[in-house]
Amino acid sequence: MIIHLKTKPMFNPATFHPMVVHFPIALILAGILADIAFIVCKKEICFSKAGLYLMVLGTLGALAAVLTGEFLTSHPEEGEIMTIFEKHETGAWTTLIVMLVGLALRLYIVAAKKEQTLLKWVVFALFLVAAAAVSYTGFFGGTMVYEYMVGL
Repeated sequence: MIIHLKTKPMFNPATFHPMVVHFPIALILAGILADIAFIVCKKEICFSKAGLYLMVLGTLGALAAVLTGEFLTSHPEEGEIMTIFEKHETGAWTTLIVMLVGLALRLYIVAAKKEQTLLKWVVFALFLVAAAAVSYTGFFGGTMVYEYMVGL
């Protein structure tokens, strides 16, 4: 008797997106916590440096997550899931754009040695917006996976 098992291909590029998306979530949220810790403990400059490094890594992670989502996954075309997918995609692009702008401003502040200006609070506000946006994005991504079984 011959048994044929249904097997998945050994290499599936669509699996990159779910592997990558956890990095920007963790890095951005850890980065905003580091910046909050710096605000609370002003003398601990290491928190500010950690916030900067986490912002750089979180931005790179957001870029990887958006690119793998755009180019390596299938997108729903109809049905109730479209609303959820559109919110997920909007949140992802919002996260990436806000992180890119915030990172560019933060790097300018560091390079120009303008840490004591109002601009640092603009960057902090952008980082907070990005933390909210990445949480929003992750919520709707999880909804698609766990309620609609997308990608499983």
